[in-house]
Amino acid sequence: MEEQKEMKLKVDKRIWKEMFRYFSVFKKDFLILCGFMIALAATDIAFPLITRYAIDNYVAEGDYNGLVGVGILYGILALALGLVVFLFIRHAGKIEMGIQYKMRKDSFEKLQKLSFSYYDKNAVGWMIARTTSDAQKIAETVAWGVVDMVWGAAMMLGVSVVMLIINWQLALVTLLTVPVLGIISVFFEKKMLVSYRNVRKINSKITGLFNDGIVGAKTTKTLVREELNIEEFGETTHDMKRTSIRAATLSAGYLPLTLFISAVGTVLTLFYGSNMLMDNFLTYGTLVLFITYARQFFDPVLELARIYTEMISAQAACERVMGLLNEKEEIVDDQVEEKEDYGRIRGDVTFENVSFYYKEGEYILKDFNLKVKAGETIALVGETGSGKSTIVNLACRFYEPSAGRILIDGIDYQKKPQKWLHSNIGYVLQSPHLFSGTIRENIRYGKLDATDEEIIEAAKVVRAHDFIMRLEQGYDTEVGEGGGMLSTGEKQLVSFARAIIGKPSLFFLDEATSSIDTESEAKIQRAIEEVLHHRTSFIVAHRLSTIRSADRILVIDKGEILEQGTHDELLRKKGHYYELYTNQFIDEVGMDVLKGKAKQVG
Repeated sequence: MEEQKEMKLKVDKRIWKEMFRYFSVFKKDFLILCGFMIALAATDIAFPLITRYAIDNYVAEGDYNGLVGVGILYGILALALGLVVFLFIRHAGKIEMGIQYKMRKDSFEKLQKLSFSYYDKNAVGWMIARTTSDAQKIAETVAWGVVDMVWGAAMMLGVSVVMLIINWQLALVTLLTVPVLGIISVFFEKKMLVSYRNVRKINSKITGLFNDGIVGAKTTKTLVREELNIEEFGETTHDMKRTSIRAATLSAGYLPLTLFISAVGTVLTLFYGSNMLMDNFLTYGTLVLFITYARQFFDPVLELARIYTEMISAQAACERVMGLLNEKEEIVDDQVEEKEDYGRIRGDVTFENVSFYYKEGEYILKDFNLKVKAGETIALVGETGSGKSTIVNLACRFYEPSAGRILIDGIDYQKKPQKWLHSNIGYVLQSPHLFSGTIRENIRYGKLDATDEEIIEAAKVVRAHDFIMRLEQGYDTEVGEGGGMLSTGEKQLVSFARAIIGKPSLFFLDEATSSIDTESEAKIQRAIEEVLHHRTSFIVAHRLSTIRSADRILVIDKGEILEQGTHDELLRKKGHYYELYTNQFIDEVGMDVLKGKAKQVG
């Protein structure tokens, strides 16, 4: 699992540099925001200078009339301050939303491009957390962190320069505690980073448990797993609580320490400044200025300390999101054609010495060879794990061979764009997935420019039109999330209509009828015979009675072809296929007898 990969236990400048390069499209916005923050810092620095001038030139001299002009100047600065605050808050919010939009958009686009192997290795909850909570955490830290960092750095630099110019000895006393803060920051760095990274990991697990609990609600109830799920979720959330408290405790210890040190700096300034005042080395206005600056100097120090902890917390999120965005696509086109019309495929499919493994060294196929002529229907049968679905996935280029090559119409498909093949494929799975929306919209996914007449025609071909018209809303019936408002057989018929509406040259049925009722299977079987006529097709079948009309049946075992031929030819051989077929036939007859007896008893 990607979430289990450990990174360096320190604030990684490389990751943040990469992150800010990624956000370079907001460079102009960041520069404008920095300008606002520098203006805000300059305004904050100006107030104590005006106060010093007023004390030394008017208050100390008893000239209170002169304070009127100072008051007007204060008012002008206050208005300027309010305007700058409004502008920077508005601009920082705009950047935050822009960052979230970009990260979520790019993450989703990346997920659409990644190969099936990525989804095999990563949990749904992990991927959802990357595009939701992690993206939000990064956006908040980057947008508002820049605000506080620029303001803090400008304040510290400006205050330091002014103090050194006015009285460098007292300035050095005021700045004496800064190295101590640096030492404390280094001490807390590793501990906080580990804690916050663990928080992000457990948060991903919780998201995954939520997903499993919602998607698998029916299975949970049928297996009576409610209490076990509650217990497992409770343990995980307890770990989240414990880890979060530890992370919060570390932050709670770090920030008060910086507060205490800042107070020490103010006390030192007051003590030494008072002595200098009594020795006439300092004016009252200057002492007030330094005390004010001592407090102002450590305010940005505290902000930078807070940002530091936020960056540590957000770094774990950065590692994960950038890990997703930088994930290499295993299937990459050698050439990209700009045109959308990739032309039709005749349907010749050839496997030449194809080897394939999911895990290195554990071959599913090795030196596998197969030639399929255009228009031929190939049925694949065999035990679970024999390699049937792998052959189909390779033919569809959902995966690519580890060795050897696959030719479509005599062309190595790795030398053509993926869309060249995928735009000519119809695919029906054992467990069909329907998207939220109407039946009409789901069928149209197979051909986005399909007319209503084409949609109805496709539904009629697969015998789905009758059940659709019996629904109150007909083709405008909402299917629910994942097609949950329809039965399994109805979902399969809709997915079949979706697969054929584009008139694909290659058709793949992967256990398409193994999990549906007999009536729906009969409808699909009749539709298959009609749709597959003169069309290259691969059928992975569990019920052997559904493939008797196939042009060629391949018996697959451990990635090799044990037998091949028509249904009748293989039965005459009385080999492996004969054994599979007769055993299944006996089982089905036995079930029919039992059902008949049950009806008689009823």
